[in-house]
Amino acid sequence: MMNKIKLIAGLGNPGGEYEHTRHNAGFWFLDELAWQWKAVFKEEKKFFGEVARAARPEGDVWLVKPNTFMNRSGQAVAALAQFYKIKPEEILVVHDELDIPCGRIRFKLGGGNGGHNGLKDIQARLGTPGFYRLRLGIGHPGDRNLVVGYVLNKPSAEDRQAIDGAVAKSLQGLPKIMAGEWEDAVRFLHSG
Repeated sequence: MMNKIKLIAGLGNPGGEYEHTRHNAGFWFLDELAWQWKAVFKEEKKFFGEVARAARPEGDVWLVKPNTFMNRSGQAVAALAQFYKIKPEEILVVHDELDIPCGRIRFKLGGGNGGHNGLKDIQARLGTPGFYRLRLGIGHPGDRNLVVGYVLNKPSAEDRQAIDGAVAKSLQGLPKIMAGEWEDAVRFLHSG
């Protein structure tokens, strides 16, 4: 029995001051996806975020943008997953990734959290690292002491264009993910 994605979480920080920062790449992806799928976000306090339900041919897919700030992202993901009985392997988390060059994409199931506080919290609250990740490269500032300032600031126009390109390519590859065509998704998303 193949698992289908039933919940897509885009990670970021709520509020206007963070809206255009690198750490919000997951929100950027989800906003574009909701627009394409004609799904409308609304504030859901019991799910600790903005939630949208997309009626898809393969069944309903829930979209969530946690409003708990990055280091408590798991609160929203776990609340929605528990309420709708969604297994970890039916969850796709979309997030910024320092260890990937700006504009590149990586897709995988499970693995470590690479120090990403959003992933750390989701793993802790789900009790497993066994969920899918769509990792949007934002590049690295070169010194770990500069990371916080880097992720919480706006990218240069050139970097933003590269990240937007990765979001667009990820949306093109999403049908393969939704169809469970994992190898094809990896081949497409990791190319270029």
